[in-house]
Amino acid sequence: MKIEIHHRSPIPETYRAARVSSMFNVEGDADFRLTVGADLDARPWQVGLIVGPSGSGKTSLGRALFGRRFGKEQSWPKDDALIDAIAPEAEMDGVTAALSAVGLGSVPSWLRPYRRLSNGEQFRAGLARLLCERPPLAVVDEFTSTIDRRIARIGAAAFAKAWRRGPGQFVGVTCHDDVVDWLQPDWVIDTRSAEFKWRRLRRAPRLTMDIHKTDGSYWPLFEPHHYLKANRPIAADYYVGFAEGEPIAHACFSPRPGLCEAKACRLVVMPQWQGAGVGVRFLTELAALWRRGLNRYQRAMPTLINTSHPGLAASLRNHPLWHQVSCSLYGGTAKLDAGRIMTRMAGHLRALQGFRYVEELEM
Repeated sequence: MKIEIHHRSPIPETYRAARVSSMFNVEGDADFRLTVGADLDARPWQVGLIVGPSGSGKTSLGRALFGRRFGKEQSWPKDDALIDAIAPEAEMDGVTAALSAVGLGSVPSWLRPYRRLSNGEQFRAGLARLLCERPPLAVVDEFTSTIDRRIARIGAAAFAKAWRRGPGQFVGVTCHDDVVDWLQPDWVIDTRSAEFKWRRLRRAPRLTMDIHKTDGSYWPLFEPHHYLKANRPIAADYYVGFAEGEPIAHACFSPRPGLCEAKACRLVVMPQWQGAGVGVRFLTELAALWRRGLNRYQRAMPTLINTSHPGLAASLRNHPLWHQVSCSLYGGTAKLDAGRIMTRMAGHLRALQGFRYVEELEM
């Protein structure tokens, strides 16, 4: 299929226009033309990307390809909390799962209106809403264009991974080509070269994190982003993960009485790094170290972590090295089994779930 775009722009008959056209040898008109061959029906796809600099015809091409479905903006209620504004008829666990999937795991942000969120949080909130609504085709103009580039890359990767778990097609339109390797689209149209390419899926770029044991002085930096307000744990070892020279992840480990196991808590990933799977990888690496006795007690201990954060609980439940060992509802009298726990996370009930790192040591 060939798409031809022609925006007519005759040169005005004015002194300045005539002078400029004469100086730069612009003859006839100042029309914009773009021709792209793109057969989107040649094979199945779920994620596409139109990329190119400003003024290169991205928006016009998107409208030509997708018509009225292009650039349809989301409307948000003025004062409703984000958790109420996204898919109000859907199950709450589906909404929280979508928010966590795109890296908006900060619970305080869930309780704020959309207009009170930062640009990066609004970007992720919009993606979470798309995941919940699941239109047959979603086309987002200015995709990642107005946010920090790190948030753009990690958010794109997190969204693409979550989008591919279900039905529907998504197309992003952006002037930034740094998201290509992170979004991993099935096809790309580059308006600079008027070229259409099918792509093979590859792994998104890997993040390297250095883990350091600290004295707890980094906790005030992470505390505002933790979903619970509680005192600092006693006799804990503090760990911080660094990427690109900055602290991005935090966790505490402390032994339980009798040195029978370690308890992990205060797991926090900085907002701009959420959605990349950093938190669970960080936690798992620390649990592996303690399981091998690489701690100040020089004693091998399994790790237990309790959490009521639905995103973290879901990630641990799906991890091969973590096993769910408990689940209780606090704030009510109900006690439920693991299979029913996620259907009752509403109202005043708080689901506290326990997980144990289960890697067996080689004998």
